[in-house]
Amino acid sequence: MTLTEKILAKASKRSRVSPGDNIWVDADILLTHDVCGPGTIGVFYREFGKKARVWDPYKIVMMPDHYIFTADSLSNRNVDVLRAFAEEQGIVYFYDVIDDPRGTWKFDPAKGYFRRQYGTKYAGVCHTALPEKGHVRPGEVLFGTDSHTCTAGAFNEFATGIGNTDAGFVMGTGKLLIKVPPTLQFYLDGELQKGVMAKDLILHIIGEIGFDGATYMAMQFEGPGVSTLEIEDRMTVANMAIEAGAKNGIFPADQKTIDFVRQKVLKNGTKKEFEVVDPDKDQHFFASYFIDLSLVEPTVAAPHNPGNRMKAKELGSVKIDRAYLGSCTGGKLSDFIAFASILKNRTVSVETFAVPSTPEVVDQLHKIEIEGKSIWDTLREAGVQITENPSCAACLGGPMDTFGRVNKPLVCISSTNRNFPGRMGDKSSQVYLASPLTVASSAITGKITDPREFL
Repeated sequence: MTLTEKILAKASKRSRVSPGDNIWVDADILLTHDVCGPGTIGVFYREFGKKARVWDPYKIVMMPDHYIFTADSLSNRNVDVLRAFAEEQGIVYFYDVIDDPRGTWKFDPAKGYFRRQYGTKYAGVCHTALPEKGHVRPGEVLFGTDSHTCTAGAFNEFATGIGNTDAGFVMGTGKLLIKVPPTLQFYLDGELQKGVMAKDLILHIIGEIGFDGATYMAMQFEGPGVSTLEIEDRMTVANMAIEAGAKNGIFPADQKTIDFVRQKVLKNGTKKEFEVVDPDKDQHFFASYFIDLSLVEPTVAAPHNPGNRMKAKELGSVKIDRAYLGSCTGGKLSDFIAFASILKNRTVSVETFAVPSTPEVVDQLHKIEIEGKSIWDTLREAGVQITENPSCAACLGGPMDTFGRVNKPLVCISSTNRNFPGRMGDKSSQVYLASPLTVASSAITGKITDPREFL
């Protein structure tokens, strides 16, 4: 069996499962956030009754992150709904924006968009914060009310996005009916060349198979090339499996995986026990692809879908109005380090926004130095507009006052993960997806630029 099949077999208490089987599986974690959480809660009450209790208050993780630092009252109310539900149900892992369990968050104009507007519990973007807070473990099943829940597949976990109805059912029972997906194998060999990042790799792969090329399949990444990828690289790759239509993306576990998970669960006091799952030697794939990492070049997804693959060096005539760094696939610490490596001692020529994914990333950006200067100061001196308020921000558009939102027809190069019409705001805007290195290079020149020109 493949990695996905073995995890689902264990979760369904079966010795073996095959693609196409419909099975009931036990969930280890249910994740929800401020956009889908209220709807999920509504389904839970409707189906189980107003006095119903959740199946396990320790296994539901609620992380508001999407429409947070905005004056929009309806967006603020969504977090109030989560707060009330968490208190009523005794949910342990609710990462609130404020510290007062009976309070309510309001935008503070005096602090504005750049200064911190959150309390000590806030975790930031859920897909980055979930591993950071010790809620991912090899061999487990994670359901989340967000399509990019597949990010956690980087940790040898079956992680997939579900809708509010399914999530409401999981909230009440801890179970869900799943059709076992067939698996596509991506055998990685070699090592990425200088100037090429994991974002380039996954854009290359999606371009290879198409934005619907893995529809309701598992994308399994394995081979000797995996060991050359750091944990955050694997998160980037797994995150965008959904952009090829996949049910989930998944990696085998190695020592990097085990060390990361052990450190985070011990630090946060979450469940310590886990069981690594290895694939069988005779695993069967729907199809297999061989990827020589050394041949991957800086890659861009042109409008209007993530599979519209082009090489950065082919797009030098495309002028940009804005550059954006952030989101679950582009706002991690390694993304910022790469971004700053290009921008040090240089200045951007277009308006450039940067949104860290978690408070921990913000903290590290103030501490880590490049040539005697913090990454934070390096970016500010380069002309980057960087906020201390981690969130999804403009990745999903959001209310009109969202930091970095594209509010008019602009050409934007972005480290985010989706570029459908209107994704970052204005429906007439054009969004090009790229790695943090390519975004930084393009921000300097004002046109899409291969970062190897600066390295």
